[in-house]
Amino acid sequence: MKPVILAEKPSQAKAYADAFTTRKYEGYIEISPCSIFANGAYLTWGVGHLVELKEPHTYNPAWKRWSLESLPILPDHYEFQVAKGKAKQFNIVKKLIRSTDTVINACDVDREGSNIFYSIYNQTGARGQTIKRLWINSLEADEVRNGFADLRDNQKDLQLYEEAKARQISDWLVGMNGSRLYTLLMKKKGIQHVFPIGRVQSPTVYLIYQRQREIETFVSEPFFEVEAQFTAQHGPYKGKAKIKEAKRELVAKQLNDRHIRPNTPGTITDLSQTEKRMPPPQLHSLSSLQATANRRWKTSPATVLKTMQMLYEKKLVSYPRTDTRYITPAEFSYLVASIEDLQGLIEQPFAVASRTPKKRFVDSSKVQEHYAIIPTKKRPTKAALAKLSSLERNLYEEIIRTTLAMFHRDYLYTETKVTTTVKGLPFFSIGKTERDKGWKELFPPSKRSKNSDEPALPPLNRDETVQSEIGITEGKTQPPKPYTEGQLITMMKTCGKLVEDQMETNVLKEIEGLGTEATRSGIIETIKKHDYINVTKNIVTITDKGRILCQAIEGNLLASPSMTAKWETYLRKIGNGEGTGTHFLDNIGKFIHKLLQEVPEQLAKQQLDITLPPASSRKSRYQPKEVAPCPACGKGTIIARKSFYGCSNYKNGCKQTFPGTFLKKKLTPTQIKLLCTKGRTNVIKGFTTSTGKKFDAPLELKNGKLELDFKQ
Repeated sequence: MKPVILAEKPSQAKAYADAFTTRKYEGYIEISPCSIFANGAYLTWGVGHLVELKEPHTYNPAWKRWSLESLPILPDHYEFQVAKGKAKQFNIVKKLIRSTDTVINACDVDREGSNIFYSIYNQTGARGQTIKRLWINSLEADEVRNGFADLRDNQKDLQLYEEAKARQISDWLVGMNGSRLYTLLMKKKGIQHVFPIGRVQSPTVYLIYQRQREIETFVSEPFFEVEAQFTAQHGPYKGKAKIKEAKRELVAKQLNDRHIRPNTPGTITDLSQTEKRMPPPQLHSLSSLQATANRRWKTSPATVLKTMQMLYEKKLVSYPRTDTRYITPAEFSYLVASIEDLQGLIEQPFAVASRTPKKRFVDSSKVQEHYAIIPTKKRPTKAALAKLSSLERNLYEEIIRTTLAMFHRDYLYTETKVTTTVKGLPFFSIGKTERDKGWKELFPPSKRSKNSDEPALPPLNRDETVQSEIGITEGKTQPPKPYTEGQLITMMKTCGKLVEDQMETNVLKEIEGLGTEATRSGIIETIKKHDYINVTKNIVTITDKGRILCQAIEGNLLASPSMTAKWETYLRKIGNGEGTGTHFLDNIGKFIHKLLQEVPEQLAKQQLDITLPPASSRKSRYQPKEVAPCPACGKGTIIARKSFYGCSNYKNGCKQTFPGTFLKKKLTPTQIKLLCTKGRTNVIKGFTTSTGKKFDAPLELKNGKLELDFKQ
């Protein structure tokens, strides 16, 4: 039998197909016999998740209505169904899988890819087939062929599926119970909004709320310091004394006690120079790239991930959803051979400092499923580069520059520390002199980095006497800055720094905070969609709805990143074969019972100091579009509905309608207007016959029905 390969989505399947000779059919591709597949193979795909968890009411009709009495929602088993609108592709996949003896999981090589494959496979009802796993980090033809020639067994894959399924069900349980519980209790307090609750999203919102509260409650206080502008033989420089007081008179007294006047000369009493070096930056993981792109181009993490996926599918970069910043010797060897080509792509040649691997970049022990994001062996032409969007080009060049930096020289500079003493009061100055730009020449400096560099000092000599202009300066303590969207990624990853309990900090550090490399940007998009945060000019602020949520969950585990971290720790145990989904979900059930017992009393005592306007319903926001007077009754108006056009006078018997799609071509309001007013359209391009043949023709309206006009 021909094996069946299941990809996660059509674009991934196309990338696999490009490595073989193929014929395309509706919903699948046939791979011709070759050295890897002696009898050929069938390649088909999901559209992401073809299968999803069933709604609560399918287990218990009482769970359809939102009521406190019907909680908790804790089914004794979990069932899945084909997702709405995806039955056609699912049936194609099902027919292929059930007719073979070998199935190859070629979905993304991560926890969610395993979940997508097995949820589809199990839903087909297939049993007993041999299942193999494709495990690759690039969609280049060579790596695809090598991957299919060296398939893995599915033992690790099954463990990842058990982990993913436990995560999926736990998120469903927390969301279903938590969202209903808080929404219904808020309703009792007169707040008519839906409050979605999430295992990861709720503590994330709370951390943003905490930062905003710190900013709002911050009381700025003045302080006074002593600064001097010194003039030496070869030029001026600045110095600062280690005096900082809340009142100006206290600073003035210290100067007066030393008989220091504004122009009292000073002497250079200490002068030291230290040669320093800065190694090239590490290679990029997804989160480091998201943070860099947000800092440089104000790009949202979700947009970075989406764009990186496009570059991956164009076979220009390695797998983007990676959490490591290391590669193995295998990747290093092809990158060494590609240095000159990569230099040509960014038009920046340099003398290679080292062609030997360094532990800072190359370490197999730090690489698990995926290695760092690097360029693939594919070299795009100038024409192909020109076709990339500006963000694709920026990200691709950032990856090339970071990769090339590995072969460049260290950045070298001299740090000069100067102590200038005035009447026994030392003033300190630090200067920086660049000796070798090294790898930094690969990265155009930003305006911000130019301003933040320490100033260069003029040539100075120990025991040199310098002229002085000494003054008292006033400053104010500054509040913490709000997060940018890119900093949210870093905050989620390092939130252990915000937790006081050392044991909990260690847990958060071990599992790298909230969410995973692949999910953090999606979580940010979710809390934006739920109207818990706003992002304006890249600055993140909490909304009134977000504040109410945080006031409501304050003090319980839903606000705690530590709780999420502990759950994630056990999920990883399941993925490593050291834990079970049953045990995990039992604990989630206990957590939900605890919420139901404690939250009503907590919220009853909680004073919510914000009012929200009533939430507008989706129906009230939808305004049907009027297209043209009805040609049938003359009294009503043809209205654009979601999937068709119909007369507004239908309640009085007018049956005039127009399909939204005709022969697989979507009809526009302008074309319907022409049919209503002129009786015919202009030539419409792109009709498709049942055999798949495309043609162009005008449409006519005859006796209330649409007909093709072939007279032209």
